[in-house]
Amino acid sequence: MRLSWEWLTPRRRPATARSVLAGEASAEAARKTSQAPEEALEAGAAEVAPAEEKPAEPEFPVAGDERAAAFFDLDNTVMQGASLFHFGRGLYKRKFFERRELTRFAWQQAYFRIAGTEDAGHIQDVRESALSIVKGHRVAELMSIGEEIYDEYLAGRIWSGTRALAQAHLDAGQRVWLVTAAPVETATIIARRLGLTGALGTVAESVGGVYTGRLVGEPLHGPAKAEAVRALAAAEELDLDRCAAYSDSHNDIPMLSLVGHPYAINPDTKLRKHAREHDWRLRDYRTGRKAVKIGIPAAAGVGALAGGTAAAVAIHRRRA
Repeated sequence: MRLSWEWLTPRRRPATARSVLAGEASAEAARKTSQAPEEALEAGAAEVAPAEEKPAEPEFPVAGDERAAAFFDLDNTVMQGASLFHFGRGLYKRKFFERRELTRFAWQQAYFRIAGTEDAGHIQDVRESALSIVKGHRVAELMSIGEEIYDEYLAGRIWSGTRALAQAHLDAGQRVWLVTAAPVETATIIARRLGLTGALGTVAESVGGVYTGRLVGEPLHGPAKAEAVRALAAAEELDLDRCAAYSDSHNDIPMLSLVGHPYAINPDTKLRKHAREHDWRLRDYRTGRKAVKIGIPAAAGVGALAGGTAAAVAIHRRRA
């Protein structure tokens, strides 16, 4: 299967070839699976519990600004913990692999929660484990199982405050995308359940609808996330200066630095320091601390639950 990315504009800052490939492949997959704005709003309304009182209309996001969009990191920003670990739990329950591999996933989750940040070495280990598990399985099979796993393990782990921030953008008529190192199918299920527009995620190769165990480029992590956002913005004619991005990790500083409205959500130590130095807005839902900067949408206190997931990912053609 061949990919066609002629519609992409040239990148304007350095990145590794694999990061660019990962970002462009993720943007292509995201455009293929995205929901129309009205579909996203309807799905979001179905998943979100109504608030007792409607909050005052925030100054940001700007209602009706169709060239603005929002990009949300997933793990520890939108949901508590690592989505891939919980997907692994669901696959173990269905006897996809043995206990020793689940133990490996558990160690990665424990490290993530204790350290409060991502580590490139651990991400590499998780990637290799996930690819070996799904190799030879059909994409459709993993997507179907992912829907079940979402209901079992992920729906109750969504940060209600972050979910409300995403809803504020949707209510303003803007598109909202997840951006994550998790497999694009996993991210797409979660985005759909939350009523978001779509998702950018790690793209794994498939041939004839079957996973090969190889990636397209590299995991969507660090600079690759920025490349994915850049590619999607170019294809969708977005103005990045009017867009917002949300993350908990200093690894996402390249993505956050792309947009005009960066937010640090549940930030690790390095991101908190960087955000303060650059006058970025902060919000921490782990402790209930108030935002350091005024300007977080008023909807940030309103709750809602949802989420979704599957494994590795397929190469997609450009959306017609």
